[in-house]
Amino acid sequence: MFMNQYNHTVDAKGRLIIPTKFREILGDEFVVTKGLDGCLFVYANEDWNRFYEKLSDLPIIDDDARDFARFFLAGATSVEVDKQGRILLPSTLREFAALDKDVVLAGVGSHIEIWDKNTWDKKNAMTDIRKITAGMKSLGLKI
Repeated sequence: MFMNQYNHTVDAKGRLIIPTKFREILGDEFVVTKGLDGCLFVYANEDWNRFYEKLSDLPIIDDDARDFARFFLAGATSVEVDKQGRILLPSTLREFAALDKDVVLAGVGSHIEIWDKNTWDKKNAMTDIRKITAGMKSLGLKI
């Protein structure tokens, strides 16, 4: 399970250090793809394969299903960790998530999210956890 958050920077070449705690779970190779809300999602290969299986089960004749699968699969790339614990984020993914320099890597259970730090701060400032908690009750979550 991924949890916690770390502040890092993307260097001029698009390289990003992956925290040791995350690398212990991810291994030396894993998948980065476009995520929801303007961030990137990072999956260990095993979790990515499970997610892919769910996507491949979607009906190809459904427009939304095709768009949903296309969003995640066409935006995905396999990355390898170098000797310094860094990955190279492709420019297309950096542009999608508006990653310029300061980023936040947030562990959210099954995956990691990579956010532009300013976007992360704004999103968190707008989050009304009391309202969200009330909505979670309707989904069966009890705290």
